[in-house]
Amino acid sequence: MAIVASVFVALAALLHVYIFLMESAWWTRPKIWQRFGLANQADAETTKPLAYNQGFYNLFLAVGAILGLFLYFGGPEQAGAALILFSTASMFLAAIVLTTTGPGRVKSALTQGTLPLIGFILFLFA
Repeated sequence: MAIVASVFVALAALLHVYIFLMESAWWTRPKIWQRFGLANQADAETTKPLAYNQGFYNLFLAVGAILGLFLYFGGPEQAGAALILFSTASMFLAAIVLTTTGPGRVKSALTQGTLPLIGFILFLFA
């Protein structure tokens, strides 16, 4: 069970690294800012500092999940499990918060929150 849970946690971490890249490194690319619902390049430039900061939140959650996996399998197991549960719960709760920003964000929230939720639940039973 822990192996299957780890796959979901690792996938959630990879997704959050990708979100970090979109928000912190690629934000002003038209394909990226359009994905986030911005109207034009000027809006992307204006919101770049906010997106940069938000991207690092996603990176830190991913690092926490990956570090938790290393600790879980390399010891101490309890510390790893705690870090995994905290990181995946934070990812999922951030997805819930995303839904409160407007009805058009539900698909993004489902994308962002499903993998960590599955990983969280599976790790509870691992």
